[in-house]
Amino acid sequence: MLTSAFFLLIMLVGVPIGACLCLAGIVYILNSGDTVLFQSFPVQMFGGVDSYSLIAIPLFILIGEIMNGGGITKRLVDLALAFIGSVKGGLAYVNILANMLVSSIIGSATAQVAIMSQIMVPEMEKQGYDKTFAAGITVYGGMLGPIIPPSVMFVVYSVLAQVAVGDMLIAGIIPGVVLTVLFFIVIACMGLVYNYPRTEKRTIRQRLHTVLTACPTLLIPIVIVGSILGGFANPTEAAAVGAVAAVLVGRYVTKEFRFAMIPQILLKSAIYSAVVLFLVAAAAVFSWLLIYGKVPQATAAWIQTVAKDPIAFLLLVNLILLVIGTVIDGIPGLIMTVPILLPIATEIYGIDPRHFGVVVVINLVLGLMTPPVGLSFFVASAVTGAKPGKMFIVTLPFFLICCAALVLLSLFPSLSLALLK
Repeated sequence: MLTSAFFLLIMLVGVPIGACLCLAGIVYILNSGDTVLFQSFPVQMFGGVDSYSLIAIPLFILIGEIMNGGGITKRLVDLALAFIGSVKGGLAYVNILANMLVSSIIGSATAQVAIMSQIMVPEMEKQGYDKTFAAGITVYGGMLGPIIPPSVMFVVYSVLAQVAVGDMLIAGIIPGVVLTVLFFIVIACMGLVYNYPRTEKRTIRQRLHTVLTACPTLLIPIVIVGSILGGFANPTEAAAVGAVAAVLVGRYVTKEFRFAMIPQILLKSAIYSAVVLFLVAAAAVFSWLLIYGKVPQATAAWIQTVAKDPIAFLLLVNLILLVIGTVIDGIPGLIMTVPILLPIATEIYGIDPRHFGVVVVINLVLGLMTPPVGLSFFVASAVTGAKPGKMFIVTLPFFLICCAALVLLSLFPSLSLALLK
C-alpha cells in the first residue's frame, strides 16, 4: 500500500513515469527490508534493454523524422486525395486515408497527430469544414499510427511479452484496416447529417500525375512491411532498410531532404529513443518487483471471481485499460499493465499473447482520445488552436465506434491472428 500510494503521489505531481517506476521500486525494497535486492536493481534495468528487437525503436523513429523532413507526408496526402475523388466529405475521407498511409511509416499516435494537424486542418478549413471537427478527426486518424506497422508500442509489447516483433506488427494490419473502414462509415453517416462539402474535382490526367508523383513514396512502407511479411528480414533489419529508403526517396524523389538535416534528425531521434528505452528499462525493474511481490497472483485471484471465461476477461480488461489510458500515455500504460495482466490472460484464460497485445495497444491508444487527459487532443489543440473538450464532443461518434471495434476484436481473435496462420 505504501508503494502504491507513493507511486500515485509522485505521478500526480508530474514526475516522469520512468522515474516514478524506479523510485517506487526503491520505496518497495526499503519497505520490504530486503535491501539485498538493490544489488539486482541495475542488472534488471540493463536486462530490460538488452534486446536486439529494441534496436527497431530508434530506427522506426528515425524513419518518421526523415519522412517529415523529406516532404514525404505531403505526397502521401496528395495520393489519398487522388484516390478519394469528388465525394461529399471527401477531405474527411482523405484525412483518414492519409493517416493510414502515414501510419505505415511514423508509428506514433502523438507524433502523427502533430504532423497531420499542420497539413490537414488548414486545408479542411479552406474547404468549409469546422476547425474543431477537422482537428478531432485528425486525432482519430492518428490513432492508426500505433496499430498499423511499424509500431513502437508493438515493439515494446513484444519485448515485455517475449513474443516475436514481426508477429505483433503483422497482427496489427487487419485491425488497422477494420478501424479505417469503420471511420469511413462514421464519416458517411455524419456527412448525411451535416452536409459536408465535396472535394474539388480533378481530371483524370491530374489524378494520374498525382499518383505517378506520389507512388515512389510508397516504397518505404512496402520495404518495411513487405520484407517482414515475405520473411526476407526481421523488423530490425526492415527498419534499417526502410531508413535508407526514406533517405533515398526524400533526396532523389521529393528532393526536399538535404544531408545537412541529418545531425538535427539524429539528435531528435536519439532524444525520443532515449525516453522510450529508459521507460523499458524502468519497466523491467517494475515487472521484477511485481513478480517478487506476487502481485500478478493476487490480481489473478480477484479477476477469476469476476470473469468466468476469456471473453468476460477481455471485456473487463477493456474497461480497466480504458480508465488507465485516460490518465497515462500508451507506452507507460503498457509497462504498468502487461506484466500483471498478460500471465493471467495466457495461463488462466488461454488467450493468444499476440491477440491480447492488439487489444491492449488499441485500448491504451484510445485512452489518448479520452478525457480527462486525452493527450492527442491537447497535441492537436496546440497545433490548431481548437479546444480539446469541444473536439471530443464533436467527434464522439468516432469514440463510440472505437469502443465497438474493441468489443469486436475481443470477440473474434481471428481479426488479429488471421495473417499469422
